[in-house]
Amino acid sequence: MDFARARQRLAGCYVTIPTMFQDPELELNLPAIRRHVHWLIGRGLDARYATFLAGGAAGDFSTMTFDERLRVAETVVEAADGKVPVAMGAQTTSTLELRRLAKAAQRLGCEFIQVSCPFYFMHTEEDFYEYVCEAADAADIGIILYNTFWTSAGVSFGLVERLVERVPALVGLKWACPRTDAMEFEDVVNTFASKLTLIDNHLMFALSAMLGAKAFEVHLANYWPEWGIRLIDAVDAGRWQEIQRMLVDEAMPFYKLWIEIEKGYTSGDGYLDKLCMELVGLDSSCCRPPTRDVRERYREPCRRMMLATGVPGVVQG
Repeated sequence: MDFARARQRLAGCYVTIPTMFQDPELELNLPAIRRHVHWLIGRGLDARYATFLAGGAAGDFSTMTFDERLRVAETVVEAADGKVPVAMGAQTTSTLELRRLAKAAQRLGCEFIQVSCPFYFMHTEEDFYEYVCEAADAADIGIILYNTFWTSAGVSFGLVERLVERVPALVGLKWACPRTDAMEFEDVVNTFASKLTLIDNHLMFALSAMLGAKAFEVHLANYWPEWGIRLIDAVDAGRWQEIQRMLVDEAMPFYKLWIEIEKGYTSGDGYLDKLCMELVGLDSSCCRPPTRDVRERYREPCRRMMLATGVPGVVQG
């Protein structure tokens, strides 16, 4: 693989494609996933504006079997049809399974895999270093390193530095970190943005873009792709104040509702994306348990949030 080209293609809105299920058995609904990818592309998300992630956290990877993860990735790749780069979530607790996921992702036509530190055990930095190297050795595919410090050992500046030197396949870093006065977030973005595609997973889009970040984790694009297009246009034009205003006025209400649900009802990822998708008339579903179905309890609060932030095409209740 041409890793320099892969890094250039990893840009724009980093959009996790929600995995849709069929009620009530919660089997995969692959036609609905395919329709959603077509809808996103039809609304303007192309290779300039987006990279799609199949089977990420907001895509229910943690509740799917190995084979289901591959079927979802295959569906997204086929639906994207080369118009948008596709990454496959390769998060796992097993190095052997990571190697299988990497090989499968290459075979299916994904350009990247997303890799984070194995969860459950608090692995050492050296464990994770060898884990990433195994993924690189297993397949000819771009690797996106994901710092999931809230579920596992965190990624340090020194580890990123070592991996950049050792692993040519490392093309991206999906970055967030605990906030301290040492400004670790800014330090990593500023240092490595010339060597990797930095994906801001910290909602500090104006700041990270000023320091060189080229991609941004954007949940809103799943139901409001024009918001993501407007964001990337503002980044390219250097309109930093506009970006911050977009985050506060239009993104923050989404995240405040998400936190409300997490604190008072259930935990997980992707369920609010899917509820918002339902409310603009798209295919949707609940997530698989143990995440509980939020639709009946939060449909009206979600509708109010969407109307207040100006989301187009919201279905009236």
